[in-house]
Amino acid sequence: MTASLAGVQAPALVHDYLLVMRGAERTFAAIAACWPEAPIHTLLYDPAGTSGRFADRDVHPSPLQRLHVRQRGFRWLLPLFPLAAERLPIAGRDVVISSSSAFAHGVRPRQEAVHICYCHSPFRYAWHARSTALSEVPRPLRPLLGQTLERIRGWDLRASRRVSQYIANSEISRRRIEQFWGREATVVHPPVETDRFEIGVPEDFFLVVTELVAHKRVEVALQAARRAGAPVKVVGTGPELQRLRALYHPGAEFLGRVPDEELAVLYGRARALIVPNVEEFGIAAVESQAAGRPVVALDEGGVRETVVDGTTGVRVGPGVDTLAEALSETDFDRFRPAALRAHAQRFSLEAFQRKFVAEVTRVCGA
Repeated sequence: MTASLAGVQAPALVHDYLLVMRGAERTFAAIAACWPEAPIHTLLYDPAGTSGRFADRDVHPSPLQRLHVRQRGFRWLLPLFPLAAERLPIAGRDVVISSSSAFAHGVRPRQEAVHICYCHSPFRYAWHARSTALSEVPRPLRPLLGQTLERIRGWDLRASRRVSQYIANSEISRRRIEQFWGREATVVHPPVETDRFEIGVPEDFFLVVTELVAHKRVEVALQAARRAGAPVKVVGTGPELQRLRALYHPGAEFLGRVPDEELAVLYGRARALIVPNVEEFGIAAVESQAAGRPVVALDEGGVRETVVDGTTGVRVGPGVDTLAEALSETDFDRFRPAALRAHAQRFSLEAFQRKFVAEVTRVCGA
């Protein structure tokens, strides 16, 4: 879908960092496709890590790019990101569209410009997951990180006042935007490339698809699968990989990052996808349903908007025992793959682009 804003030049497009292709980056790619002539600005850019998805676009990374930092090391640049975001050169544009889960919403358009931010989440480590961030670093570094996060929190609040309109990716993100920043937001659910998936033949394993970091609570899924006596395959990588592999192999098979084509097949072969953490939206849950497979998820956050309890999956309370019981006691054969796939189509790429462009046009017209 290609969009235009009557009488307005192509908007400047901004995303936090383009280093890998996960849910936020796929959503940004869908936004960028609406304005194929628009320049893209980002703090860090890795063409290989993003599988060449933006190779034909005019991408402008910040000066931090000269440090040659990639996905593994970008977190060490945390104190530098706010200023780098403010200095992204977007002041010449009438309309700025940012895609932000951290710093992109902090760009500085000129005063007359319209800045619309698609917010995946307020920066979690400065707000609702600060304790998690501190627990992930060695104890001697925690006071310094705490001070850094406090400074970023103040900057984040000031940055939120410069945005013309927020669009949240889910109801939980909308509430957090209101709670942390005192701003109202509309909700447009992210896109899922549902056409990439086909209904397969389920086998005897559960699937986890996520980044392996502490706040994703992958260990809860692995403990529950072990108690249920069920094998599990884990797709993703991150700082928790080696520890989890040492503790849960061979019952859990760690596949790392896999190509999109291979992941699509894995969804269709799994008994169900496990989502053990609170997701703002949770694209993986919709991808699983697009492949005709149900979801077993913690009953919080975005899955309340994407998983119909008892129809397209099972939503459970917190705790390893509760999740293990769901894995061992649920009759996963009773879920109808065609019905799951039909439900997933509500979140298709085309549906997202249509709703998003309509909201952008409304805000610019206002």
